[in-house]
Amino acid sequence: MNHWIPAAPFAAALFVGMLVCLEIGRRLGSRALASTQGKAPPSLGAVEGAVFGLYALLLAFTFSGAAARFDTRRELIAVEANAIGTAYLRLDLLPAESQPPLRDRFRHYVDFRLETPRAIRDLETLNEAIARTGTLQTEIWAQALAATRLPAAHPDAAKLLVPALNDMIDIVTTRLMAARSHPPLIIFALLFVLALLCALLAGHGMAGSEHRSWSHITAFAGITVISVYVVLDLEYPRRGLIRLDAYDQVLVELRQSMK
Repeated sequence: MNHWIPAAPFAAALFVGMLVCLEIGRRLGSRALASTQGKAPPSLGAVEGAVFGLYALLLAFTFSGAAARFDTRRELIAVEANAIGTAYLRLDLLPAESQPPLRDRFRHYVDFRLETPRAIRDLETLNEAIARTGTLQTEIWAQALAATRLPAAHPDAAKLLVPALNDMIDIVTTRLMAARSHPPLIIFALLFVLALLCALLAGHGMAGSEHRSWSHITAFAGITVISVYVVLDLEYPRRGLIRLDAYDQVLVELRQSMK
């Protein structure tokens, strides 16, 4: 799914919402205590345990999925670098006079693949980058096929070069789909709502204390918000603090090797 949830505003809204719900829950709990005239109110332990357990399970699965998708996107960068590098090396099977223009196309292609992730913040620019990638792939494919048919080409040029070019082209689609793979928006909405509900129940449980414990309130809200923020940062690793940019170095090194 091609959507983006900004982590910082989401976390800020969740933090404020949890503080408000903690206060609302505390006041509701105080009213409940006052209405019982000093008697212990009915226990909500089972309800609280179920809600907190459900939220912990949802957060754990969401975090695990985000981390797995991050690892997949990181690995696909190396897979693409290997695919491009293999195809580039197999250009040696073509006639000498056909190699320079194709090698030049490959250099432009790698440069463009390094620039494409920077366009992810703007949908229009990203669509243009995807279209330009397809154009370059078509040009490389056509020139390479024509060169394999020349008399001076290696007898196995087509057998070896064409599959390598196919892998190089296919990995672009694979990376694009991996970049667009995110949980449905309803999952993040549920994380938000359940966090507020947990805050409401936690505030209700604090009603028995005479004074607010701001250290406990802040710690509870802060830890929850930080966990959700990290999940969102892992889901969108080209936009936040957790970045895939460092792993692009393998493509940079490949480009430097294309003399």
